[in-house]
Amino acid sequence: MPKISAATVAQHRANRLRDLLDAGRAIVAEEGPEALTLAALARRVGLSRPSLYEYFRSREELVAAIVTDELPDQARRLAEAVHAVDGVPARVEAYLRTVLEIIVDGSHGAVVALSAHALPEPSRRRIRAEHEKLLAPLAGVLIEARVPQPGLRALLIHGSVEAAARTLRPGDVAQSENVLQALLDLVLHGIGVDRKNTRPDYPR
Repeated sequence: MPKISAATVAQHRANRLRDLLDAGRAIVAEEGPEALTLAALARRVGLSRPSLYEYFRSREELVAAIVTDELPDQARRLAEAVHAVDGVPARVEAYLRTVLEIIVDGSHGAVVALSAHALPEPSRRRIRAEHEKLLAPLAGVLIEARVPQPGLRALLIHGSVEAAARTLRPGDVAQSENVLQALLDLVLHGIGVDRKNTRPDYPR
């Protein structure tokens, strides 16, 4: 039996799996998603390919494991941020601020890049289910505010945040705050156009 580095075999496997997922994320962050292969991961952690197969039988399994491991932690951060404050505006701001923080760090980029790869349908379903949990805290705030179609609107708001994050420069705190305030204004107050005063032929 291989030497274990924990109190139990189960704990040893859990620790090893955590090391493998962390190493996989590091490969993606440093070299891009195409560099993530079982061979590259085995070299990174000093593990033989047969030993690695005990955890992942294919690159697709590895990708799905990294993505579904990352998303629950992001969902937890969002839920904690929203529940730490009171009132709809404050909760919306907490959600937007935390989403921006998540997006501009390297982990979210790795998740997005890996999710774009062709994966078996069961893996894609797992990823979709976990991704929907990211929207749950915001949808809950919209439900509390009695906003119509809260699920759809939460999805649209999240898309706006992802678009806004592409305008950010690493380390530019002032720009990040400007983007956050623009998002808050857009989400809470719209773009300021009175639909009653728009031209008759304007699509509504």
